[in-house]
Amino acid sequence: MIPCIILHIGILERYMDNAVSVRTNEVQTQIKIIADHLLTYNYLFDNTNGVVNAELSQLSNLYDGRVLVVDENLKIIKDTYAISEGKTIISEDIVKCLKSGAAVNQLEGRKYIEIIVPIEEKLADSTSRIAGVMLTSVSTDSIISSYEYIKSRAYLLEMCALVVVFGMAYFLSRKLLKPFERITESINEVKNGFTDEEIDVRDYTETERIGDAFNQMLGRMKVLDDSRQEFVSNVSHELKTPLASMKVLADSLLAQEDVPAELYREFMTDIATEIDRENKIITDLLSLVKMTRTSEDMNVETMDINSILELLLKRLGPIAARAGVKIIFESRRPVSAEVDEVKLTLALSNLVENAIKYNIEDGWVKVVLDADHRYFTVEVSDSGIGIPQESIEHIYERFYRVDKSHSKEIGGTGLGLAITRSAVLMHRGSINVSSAEGVGTVFTVKIPLTYIV
Repeated sequence: MIPCIILHIGILERYMDNAVSVRTNEVQTQIKIIADHLLTYNYLFDNTNGVVNAELSQLSNLYDGRVLVVDENLKIIKDTYAISEGKTIISEDIVKCLKSGAAVNQLEGRKYIEIIVPIEEKLADSTSRIAGVMLTSVSTDSIISSYEYIKSRAYLLEMCALVVVFGMAYFLSRKLLKPFERITESINEVKNGFTDEEIDVRDYTETERIGDAFNQMLGRMKVLDDSRQEFVSNVSHELKTPLASMKVLADSLLAQEDVPAELYREFMTDIATEIDRENKIITDLLSLVKMTRTSEDMNVETMDINSILELLLKRLGPIAARAGVKIIFESRRPVSAEVDEVKLTLALSNLVENAIKYNIEDGWVKVVLDADHRYFTVEVSDSGIGIPQESIEHIYERFYRVDKSHSKEIGGTGLGLAITRSAVLMHRGSINVSSAEGVGTVFTVKIPLTYIV
């Protein structure tokens, strides 16, 4: 509204200036005509001419003003107010007009317009002289009245426009805000309790985008919630299974009297095995929880990757020997990188252990270390049983097992690859797998040499 008010003030001021200019030109034109008549009727020497007096009176009445006829000696020959005739007038503007022969126009405090026009007499030698001046003061009351009328109407229109604008603004704001209110209600529903009801807000492009983003977020939340529920269910099942086995074994011992020492020892060995399995599940769960935390838990140092792999393979050597699997390590160059040693060791250890567990008799596991100017890669390949193609996309899921029938004998928890993937991602790296059943599997881990915060 402020620009409109400024514009309206500017228009009114321009109207006032134009109206004054038009009035000045009108009066000045008529004064020049009367000035010629003054010379024609020798009025400067005889002011009794009826024609000229009528014209002067008419001019004065028409514009609600006063007309003075002044000769070259500054003597007032005629005053339409009949107040100053015969007197001498001293005025800088009149003197200036007599000397220069130029008309003088000025607005006196917006109350009246003062116009001074020279009475120019043509001489026989084609020259001219200033015989006197006509001083006319014209009231601006009619102009000001029109100005005030237009101004009041302009203010009235502004007020009407203001009411209309505010009314439209309120209406449009309510209409514009309504889709956002629906979105807000949906968000509050999610805040107060999860809901899978999507919102459909197609009023505007912006609200449609917000609605689509919200629905995507809702879908993601549903996936996460389903994943959480599935995880809790899997954890409960995995923890319950060893406990159920131990319960059965313990009840069997308690139900019998005079249990032979050999049978007692066998049952206790089975119970100890189930306890170890329970402990491994809990250990892997704790490791997975640590892996899902933020990068603030990363203890990054510059480490010798060659040494890390050598120590890892040395520790897993006896396990491979018992399984009849040969471990081959190939380092193509010395590699130093900024890593969390514990997390990286755990990730690579899971890959090598899986390669040993799911291998064939007299099989092999090959670990290759390489690097370029930005990344280092660790490739773990084996001659094992391979992974079915339909299972590859699920192998990083928690508690997922490719070979469920032998999981108890092998001793896996289904968390190893989930832990490995989390550890690699925490290092801002990537992990890829290629496998063929009956041929073997290749895991490739790629991690930046410099840790990216």
